[in-house]
Amino acid sequence: MNKAELVNFVANESGVSKKDAGVIVTTVLDGICDGLIKDGRVTLVGFGTFTVVPRKARIARNPQTGEEINVPEKNVPKFKPSPVLKEQVN
Repeated sequence: MNKAELVNFVANESGVSKKDAGVIVTTVLDGICDGLIKDGRVTLVGFGTFTVVPRKARIARNPQTGEEINVPEKNVPKFKPSPVLKEQVN
């Protein structure tokens, strides 16, 4: 499912217009991003937890040329599904 399909699903399930559903989906995603930026963690009970984890700097290799490349340290988002979500998927 992509974002457009999610917007259609929200519109059909809630009875709002696709335009309003698009605003709702975008607002929720923006809220998750803002929560990760501010707190480094967003927990949705029954769904899962989004966190920000640091990734250490490392040396990688370009597969085409074999040249070494320095990859800087950075923060990356991580998602851990809740047991409820895991059970529903299986």
